[in-house]
Amino acid sequence: MNSSARLPDATSELRRVIEQRAVPLGPAYGNSVPDILQAVREHLKMEVAFVSEFVSGQRVFRYVDSSWSRNPVRVGAGDPLEDSYCARVVDGRMPELIPDAQVDACASELPVTFAIPVGAHLSVPIRMPDGSVYGTFCCFSRNADSSLNQRDLSLMRVFADLAGKMIERERTRDKTRHQIHERTLQVLHGNAMHVVYQPIYDLNRAEITGFESLARFASTPALPPDRWFIDAHEVGLGVELELMAMENGLQLLPHLGTLQDLGFNASPETILDERFDLLLAGLDQVDHLVLEITEHAAVERYEEIAARLKPYRDRGLKIAVDDAGAGYASFRHILNLEPHRIKLDMSLTRDIDIDPARRALAAALIHFCADTGCTLVAEGVETAAEVATLIELGVEKAQGYFLARPMDLQTLQHKGELRRTAAGNAPPKSGQVLYSGNAAAQ
Repeated sequence: MNSSARLPDATSELRRVIEQRAVPLGPAYGNSVPDILQAVREHLKMEVAFVSEFVSGQRVFRYVDSSWSRNPVRVGAGDPLEDSYCARVVDGRMPELIPDAQVDACASELPVTFAIPVGAHLSVPIRMPDGSVYGTFCCFSRNADSSLNQRDLSLMRVFADLAGKMIERERTRDKTRHQIHERTLQVLHGNAMHVVYQPIYDLNRAEITGFESLARFASTPALPPDRWFIDAHEVGLGVELELMAMENGLQLLPHLGTLQDLGFNASPETILDERFDLLLAGLDQVDHLVLEITEHAAVERYEEIAARLKPYRDRGLKIAVDDAGAGYASFRHILNLEPHRIKLDMSLTRDIDIDPARRALAAALIHFCADTGCTLVAEGVETAAEVATLIELGVEKAQGYFLARPMDLQTLQHKGELRRTAAGNAPPKSGQVLYSGNAAAQ
């Protein structure tokens, strides 16, 4: 029977081995390379297991698992490829399964066989999806083991195939992260971000009472704005990008009417960053500002956020919880942060005129706002019917493309949407907060 015919049995064996160790399996097993490396080593009763990569004539150890306290194989270390078992296994000079290396004709010629010493040894190539050799998956012990057989070798081959797929995914993920990091830095140090302002209407008075500052990106690739911020947070630059958007957006402050306010978005991570304090501390007044807290995941630091915001709330800063109804997290924010405003997510505003469930949820939030003294703002209004339904329900404020599309400052001034300049609200000088630390240069 050839080795490929044994692979289904080996695959089942690999699954059984991992399940015995209570390692959760997801798609394509879903484990990390170290998890499966340890599982296979323990199943084969070997002392050392490792994954090596072939790099410029060197064998570099990328993953290592061992029960031997004096194991000489270390992650990141390497040695000349030509002096290794690995090179000989890949080019066929040495068998993949060696029960006793010290009596094997090829292995016994290598000094390392007796220096470690090496007894039982299994090694199989790891090939990438394009067929290239990444390196090898190896297990060895200092003692010989005559019980090793082709089934054990088949298990190794299944793992090597799985490891190749995992390593390729990691390479792709690392490449993507690097690309995101670089393009985010280009935005932070260039002029690829600009800000527009979407008017917020008082539905009862049919006039603009405020604006939401929204970032737009001219850089490539062409991604939705929220994707830029999500990606930036994934590579550790989310706070910097949010602060930049805030600084740019605050340029509207000197032009606001006395009854108008400006909303800007910030995640809990940004709120708790010391540079956020520097940003607000540089403003003479904050009573025309609305901080919209944007976070779709659970937050465990509500007390810290409340403490950070209290001095500014005392000075008139208003707090809004964004995207209410988009998920469980937004309701937790409402209960824990005591906002002045709740912004009804566009997923609930959309078709509210024809969907009883959406109307019922909006009505419940309206009653909540009435009981707690906050204001409900509907987002994403796109039809006259939606506006009429919101007014009928008692929603006080709304924004959306039907009412007004986002505009830059010059367009707002040209259209006369800004009323009576509010003195004393000079914005901070561009960059004075964003680059006050060194995080943007990471």
